[in-house]
Parts: sequence; structure tokens; C-alpha cells
Amino acid sequence: QVRLVESGGGLVEAGGSLRLSCAASGSIFSINAMGWHRQAPGKQREWVAGISSGGSTRYTDSVKGRFTISRDNAKNTVYLQMNSLKPEDTAVYYCNQGPTVGVVSTGGGYWGRGTQVTVSS
Repeated sequence: QVRLVESGGGLVEAGGSLRLSCAASGSIFSINAMGWHRQAPGKQREWVAGISSGGSTRYTDSVKGRFTISRDNAKNTVYLQMNSLKPEDTAVYYCNQGPTVGVVSTGGGYWGRGTQVTVSS
């Protein structure tokens, strides 16, 4: 059974940084793509970033240049480094896992339960 557990969320001032982690178990982590999504109160879930098994990355336009997705296959963990945070980045952040970035970016695969990120102005 695949299990994904996010951590690293919290409260940060605008302009600050956070690094989210998502630890995976129950699957062959290295062959899967990973993704990060977020959902702000009253809004639909939004795809944020994805990374392929080979390390290729994609980002939604609103986070390009500020967020970096990376993976450590030895630790079965994917990260989301978030810099220059803005109040509009406030959301619950979720990671997911699937066979390709195309699958994870469209919401497929297995999901974690999320971690709250709050950016104060």
C-alpha cells in the first residue's frame, strides 16, 4: 500500500521560505513521478510542480522562479523548496505519486493528506 506523508508546513512572513517534504513508502519510489498541488480556502485544487523519475521538472506559471521541486531517491522523498513566499501561496499543500508527470499533474495516482502553509502579509 502506497503511503505519502507531507511535512514542513507552517506560518511564515511574506518573502520568507519553507521547504516541504513528502516521504513515500509502499512503492518503488525511483520509478515514479511525483507532484505537488495546493488548495486554498474556497478555491479548487491547483497543480504546482512535478518531477519525473529522471528528474525533469515542470511548474505552474505562478511559482516559476520561486519554487523548486527535487527528489532524493535514496530517501524516498520529494521536496518543494518555496522561496519569496506570497500571501496568495497560502494553502494546504499535497503531494502525489504516479507513473508520469502527466498523470500526477492532472491529479492521478496516490495522495498524501497535506500540510498547511500560511503566509502572512
